Amino acid sequence: MTVKFIAIAGNMGVGKSTMVDYLAHTYGFTPMKEPNEDNPFIDDFYGDMERWAFSSQVSFLAHKFRMHLDLMKSAQTVVLDRTIYEDAEIFARHLHRMGAMSDREWETYQNLYEAMNKVLRPPDLMLFLRCSLRTIRNRIRKRGRVSERELPANYLRNLNRLYGRWIKQYELSPVVEVPTDRLDYISDFVDRSNLDAVLCPFLTESQAPSI
Repeated sequence: MTVKFIAIAGNMGVGKSTMVDYLAHTYGFTPMKEPNEDNPFIDDFYGDMERWAFSSQVSFLAHKFRMHLDLMKSAQTVVLDRTIYEDAEIFARHLHRMGAMSDREWETYQNLYEAMNKVLRPPDLMLFLRCSLRTIRNRIRKRGRVSERELPANYLRNLNRLYGRWIKQYELSPVVEVPTDRLDYISDFVDRSNLDAVLCPFLTESQAPSI
């Protein structure tokens, strides 16, 4: 079967956007990136999580649902930066556990997510990017998003733990785990070749690298 939907999953700072750019450039896939700039609540959320968690997460859920619907119509192979599953099963779940989302808000959110999930096509391939908390924090500091730089280490650590549990239980599609602490597939030929070798068994001949 021709792979039409590749999902890139992983915590903040693991290199999802870079991976999307690489696959789009190398294979000619259509990129779809995390719509952070389209969330009108994101800055408010980082300033006051308890006040804005529910609004922010519902906004992300709606944006991601529309993106999933759009990619299902695409005739091209699409590579997606973060899935709706992560929004619901990691980020929103964590906010509920830490008390930023009330039980009523969590139940409402879950009802929305479950209804959406019934009509969505799962990915053909899940690339799960993993790296250490130290690397994540360093990358977040370097990329200059002020709101993210204020996140406490414990928040990121808990997300990392939830990601580890989630990927072990994920069964909707084949999973390829990619450690990204030292991976440099942009300029390092060996890293690039190793990544391409991992992907090739899942791709058809027509999806071979374009360069």
